Amino acid sequence: MRKFILVVVLVGVLLAVDVNCQQHKRRKRVRHERRKEAPVVPFLEEPADTETETDVFQLLEKDEAAENARADLEAKLKALEEAEGIEQNEIDNMEEPAEDPCASKRCGPGRECIQTAQGRARCVCMKACPDEEDNRRRVCSNYNETWSSDCEVYRSRCMCDEGSDECTNPINKHLHIDYYGECREMASCSEEEMGDFPRRMRDWLFNVMRELADRRELSPHFFHLEREAEKSSNESSRAAVAAVWKWCDLDGHPHDRVVSRHELFPIRAPLMAMEHCIAPFLDECDVDNDHRITLKEWGHCLELPTDELEEKCDDVRNANENYAATVGEEEV
Repeated sequence: MRKFILVVVLVGVLLAVDVNCQQHKRRKRVRHERRKEAPVVPFLEEPADTETETDVFQLLEKDEAAENARADLEAKLKALEEAEGIEQNEIDNMEEPAEDPCASKRCGPGRECIQTAQGRARCVCMKACPDEEDNRRRVCSNYNETWSSDCEVYRSRCMCDEGSDECTNPINKHLHIDYYGECREMASCSEEEMGDFPRRMRDWLFNVMRELADRRELSPHFFHLEREAEKSSNESSRAAVAAVWKWCDLDGHPHDRVVSRHELFPIRAPLMAMEHCIAPFLDECDVDNDHRITLKEWGHCLELPTDELEEKCDDVRNANENYAATVGEEEV
């Protein structure tokens, strides 16, 4: 805007100077014609044309002032252009901040995201965990060891997974949190309690699923399955729905259709203080002791027909595939 105003003022000055010059030329031409018509008089007898000389000097002074004004405007205009040029160069040279590739990258516990030299996101073991002075942050591992925080447990397992020199014990590759708080002696689970525990576990899973359905916190597919099971009088069918839902819920990242020991943490750690049979129950679910629980092992552990679980699992897979296909068609 300032540049535009200066340009307008400069044009106005130039026009004014041009008008003055035209007027000066016309006056000179008129004086010349008058002299041609006037009689010749000796030079000494002709009075001095003081008025004309005054007009000429005034015009010269005006021309000089206009020239100075024009030069001043040109200098200001040049300075403004240089300033705007510098500002534009600064704007052009400003690089937009690159999008952080780690913004959408999800890393597992004990890991953090770093940006590689190629600008890609990569999950690596955390360099260090925050110092924890609060004893309430302590956790007990599956090897009956007290750790200062859950971060230390996950980081230690990550180091062993990656084969790092910081792996203090190779068995920590299977390290996970057993329960919150310092390690302590737990009451033993009697044979009678263990015999009744699968039933109690099935009832508890379905009650949790029902509560989530009432709060509309289930996915549409599982919400539909829960409502259908609610109407059914077949307890086995209801238990199968809840068992598949929880197994799929525990199969986190990656979705490899098996539940690892550390993926059992959401139901193991919170229940340990109240259900002293939960730990031996889950240990027995891993029949081949490979630290992974398949859907078949899960069903056997809950004393449910495995074929019924497989059927429910197929329903889940088909629902997910249909949902993915629908989303793909909408995007197209």
